[in-house]
Amino acid sequence: MRKTVAIVGLLAVAAAALSLVSAQNKSPIIGLITKTESNPFFVKMKEGAQQEATKLGAKLLTGAGKTDGDNAGQVAALENMVAAGAQTILITPSDSKAIVPAIAKARAAGVMVIALDSPTEPASAVDALFATNNYKAGVLIGEYTKAAVGGKPVKIATLDLFPGQPVGIARHNGFLAGFGVAGITDKTTEQATAPQVVCSQDTYGDQAKGQTAMENCLQKDPGINVVYTINEPAAAGAYQALKAAGKEKDVIIVSVDGGCAGVRNVKAGIIAATSQQYPLKMAAMGVTAGVEYVKTGKKVSGYTDTGVNLIADKAVAGVPSKDTAFGLANCWGQ
Repeated sequence: MRKTVAIVGLLAVAAAALSLVSAQNKSPIIGLITKTESNPFFVKMKEGAQQEATKLGAKLLTGAGKTDGDNAGQVAALENMVAAGAQTILITPSDSKAIVPAIAKARAAGVMVIALDSPTEPASAVDALFATNNYKAGVLIGEYTKAAVGGKPVKIATLDLFPGQPVGIARHNGFLAGFGVAGITDKTTEQATAPQVVCSQDTYGDQAKGQTAMENCLQKDPGINVVYTINEPAAAGAYQALKAAGKEKDVIIVSVDGGCAGVRNVKAGIIAATSQQYPLKMAAMGVTAGVEYVKTGKKVSGYTDTGVNLIADKAVAGVPSKDTAFGLANCWGQ
């Protein structure tokens, strides 16, 4: 009888050991939730995450909102990934505040959550943030614009993202600060304005909306000669409106992102300068951190700056920049 009990005990220990080994040998499951599926920025982010997941032997789950600002879609994707066993979820939050309760539930279930590109509000809602310094990106194009206009009077149109989005606010405020508007810092949380800004419109980062926004601004003030845009699709839309009005040669357009199409527009002279960011790097770093968490239980924390470079073929004194050859070698998307 004792022998039988001993054997049963040994079998139980062996089964437990095999179960532990099996669990350790399972591929880490990493989730990636982007704002949309179609934006080249997020296409490249997904590509970077998949490359790194394949290299590290992880399984990648992906999801996205239907449009920029689709919080409900992101919440559903997050909940599905938690249910599917994701141990780390990377997310570019569409709504920095509304997504927080869903993130809190995931973290309470033991999931490490890392924000990519866009911070949450509060920033402590996630374990870490891997992103461009969007304020710095704005400052670079603001400084460039100030040098390029050379002290001439300006009338500025700002083609922004949508109200309350931290990335949009940071880029907008950085641009104005770089242009020399006083009283703005990287701690300014509201979208700033200035006497030089004669028109502000939201574009949601969309080319068609960017064109409409520029048309509206030209109706308000035909003398606009500087256009700040939240991203390069909005810049392309602004250019179409300016070209239709016969004003494309009289206006400086600057932007942020550094996608391949945007850099080609810099090379063509459509955009004067853009600040290039690196979504593939953000995603790869996030996957690496996720796999490390699964293996060791160690979480990343705080903010990691993934870098930004000003891309311009016409360099200006005092503002560091790279040319479009560099930009095209390091760009993303079509």
